This record gives sequence, C-alpha cells and structure tokens, in this order.
Amino acid sequence: MTLSRRGLLGLMALAMAPALLPSAPAHAADAPRAVVEAFHDALVAAMRKGDGVRGRFDLMAPALDRTFDLPRMVRVAARAAWRDAGAADRDRLVAAFRRLSAATYAAQFTSADGIRFRTVDDRPGPQETVLVATRIENAQGQVEAKLTYVVKRADDGGAWRIVDVLLDDTISQLAVRKSEYRDILRQGGLDGLVKDLDAKAAALLDG
Repeated sequence: MTLSRRGLLGLMALAMAPALLPSAPAHAADAPRAVVEAFHDALVAAMRKGDGVRGRFDLMAPALDRTFDLPRMVRVAARAAWRDAGAADRDRLVAAFRRLSAATYAAQFTSADGIRFRTVDDRPGPQETVLVATRIENAQGQVEAKLTYVVKRADDGGAWRIVDVLLDDTISQLAVRKSEYRDILRQGGLDGLVKDLDAKAAALLDG
C-alpha cells in the first residue's frame, strides 16, 4: 500500500462541533458501522482485484455511490455555488467530485498486502450523526492512521451514508474541501470547479 500522511490529507476534509448528542439506542449505530465496514471491504477488494489505478477506480466509483452521500458532501463543500446552481449543473459537480474521490482512493490505496482496517467503536455525534472510529494497521499491528467516519441518514430518512471523514479525529475532509473550493469558485465559478476536479482526477488516473 502506498499511503502517506500527505496522501491521507488529500483524502480527508464540515468541521465538527465538539459537543456530542445524548446516547442513541444500540441498534442505531449498527447500520453506520456496517456502512463503513462495507466501504473498507470494497477498498480492499479494489486493491486486490483492480488492474492498476484505472481498474481500482472502476471498482471504487460504485462503492462510493453505495456508501457515501456524495450530493450532500458537495452541497456542504460548494455552499453558495450549489445553492445557486440548477439541477444539471449540480449533477455535473457531483459527477466531477465522484471522479476525483474515486481516483484519489485508487491512487493512494494500491496494495492490500500487510494492512488491515479495524473498526474501534461507534458513538453518537453532532447533528444526528454517528461517528465510526477506525484504524489502518500494518502487519505488525501498528496503527498507521486513525480515521473516523461521520455517518448520517439521507435527507429523506432513508439509508445511512458517510458524509465526512476525519483524520486523527480532527482533520475534516469537508473542511479541507471547502477551503480548497473557495478560491476556485470565486475565480472560475462552478464551471471552473468542475474543470479543476476533472483535471485533478485525470492527473491521478494518468499518473
């Protein structure tokens, strides 16, 4: 596995409020934990079965659809640009975000040899979320990274989906994305952001 802290920062970015909600019933955390573990299973399968970075990308993209709430993540990261966009432009932005997300995982997670994903616990989080704490461990059982997944029900009350990932319990994927997108949107608007995401995805897949 090619995995560095810099690479993980590229994967990570909704800053989390420090207060936690009251404890939820035990069964409420079962589904969020299962979603995270299903994503990890898909990531391991992509590393083992994918033919190069593009093969891993082809496996990771549908896995993201099954486990992440990509439209919600883009809505949070793009903010006003999302609010002002029509349905077609929103779809373009989600598609570009999906491509870059899948390409990033495909480029960073290259081999499943000598690593494992371990779920540590799950607990209620802010704003009706569940925080699923996980570890990436090497063959010696040493922790290489601490990842906490923020899982939330869909807006319609349906399935649980991942809406953010925290590195070392502090660095939020969506917070990083919002910071990155702010200048791009100011200079190039939604079209500029789509082009930027597509260019970054292409560079990862061609690299």
